[in-house]
Amino acid sequence: MADVTPPWPGTGDTPPWPGTDDTAPGASGDDWAITDEEVVRFTSDLIRIDTTNRGGGDCRERPAAEYVAERLADAGLAPRILESAPGRANVVARVPGSDPAAPGLLVHGHLDVVPADPANWRVPPFSGEVRDGMVWGRGALDMKNADAMVLALVRAWARTGRRPKRDIVLAFTADEEDSAAYGAEWLVREHPGEFEGCTEGISESGGYTHHARTVSGRPVRLYPVGAGERGSAWLRLTAHGTAGHGSRRNPDNAVGALAGAVARIHEHRWPIRLTPVTRAAITEIGAAVGVKVDLDSPGFVAERDLDALLERLDPTSRLVAGTVRNSANPTMLDAGYKVNVIPESASAGIDGRVLPGAAREFEETLDELTGPAVEWAYQHRSDPLVSPVESPTFAAMRSALLAHDPGAHVVPVCLSGGTDAKQFAALGITGYGFTPLRLPADLDHGTLFHGVDERVPVDALRFGVRVLDRFLTSVD
Repeated sequence: MADVTPPWPGTGDTPPWPGTDDTAPGASGDDWAITDEEVVRFTSDLIRIDTTNRGGGDCRERPAAEYVAERLADAGLAPRILESAPGRANVVARVPGSDPAAPGLLVHGHLDVVPADPANWRVPPFSGEVRDGMVWGRGALDMKNADAMVLALVRAWARTGRRPKRDIVLAFTADEEDSAAYGAEWLVREHPGEFEGCTEGISESGGYTHHARTVSGRPVRLYPVGAGERGSAWLRLTAHGTAGHGSRRNPDNAVGALAGAVARIHEHRWPIRLTPVTRAAITEIGAAVGVKVDLDSPGFVAERDLDALLERLDPTSRLVAGTVRNSANPTMLDAGYKVNVIPESASAGIDGRVLPGAAREFEETLDELTGPAVEWAYQHRSDPLVSPVESPTFAAMRSALLAHDPGAHVVPVCLSGGTDAKQFAALGITGYGFTPLRLPADLDHGTLFHGVDERVPVDALRFGVRVLDRFLTSVD
């Protein structure tokens, strides 16, 4: 591959922060040059393998799993391809650590991606093209980039003879973009022994650059690290009524009853519930941008004052705004087959997300909002997560990021959505969102997840491998 190192996007020059030491014990500049080439190539190659997950079992991760397994085997590992159904493949491998007494650490990433309509993209979404210093395509951020970083890193360890302190269990999973039924959920149920000894894990949705400004206007870089997740509560609402002619009045109209329930759910304002992780996030973000925050002040009432505080933190508030409340968003409607026929039933889909400790409140509120004429049930649910912020592992993630971006601030956050970490939590594995990426200010990371023109800077991939290397070889 030709050298694709670009000017820093948006500046026409080099990255606007201090350079860092890219060496590691036992690794030379030539070693890093190989790794730098591989991480870009692997990202492109994985994007070219179309693993679109359309839900309902419609996906085939097997070709990507075979690609991953081949590169792990080349690094001297013994990967296992574990297929939960025809074509629905997962890969698991273990990297032995130098300290047999240390607990294992799980590093997991999913192989499937959400759909992409080529008509809307500037670059074909499954091309993996390198253009303007970026690798383009579906999965460039979510999360074939992370899969590629892990592959490139363990191959670098094999070349140099370096080893992490802890056993590292690698899991490349299927079906994360749907329910995890063919992926992490199945692995946890059918192959728990693969994760024996693991106490903690890292995966997506954390460790990337979030650009902000202090109240005085000075640029500041934040790196949010996931230390919690809202639980998933995908619901199916169903209303039953009396079928009839569309021209006649029908007070027992299932569509009307369902529409009323959906409208009430849409309009409901959930109360504020601050978890320990979100409290820490707001406090540390405030300190980074120069806004005084005292959530324990006797004069501070969250239900009254929090929204105003978040406005003062804007736009950085988006790191926490989605995790201060439960939520329930109508997403699907299904009723009727002809305009002049009142159907006997109607249904709707609701995407609910639940904060730690708020499940009972969520369910009681849904009972009230749906009323007696509409039933609701879980289609899929997973428990929320909370991971300790004051832990040696979080400290090691912070240290690894700051070693490569010394002027930045690392802050804990609760994720508004969910990851496979929820599935692995059933094995007692504490999960963190940590896929390090150094991003320019003009690249909106959040809008590219599941969005059009998904892409990742080449420089971000190379930064990420170095941060992962430092973290995984130093964490106790």
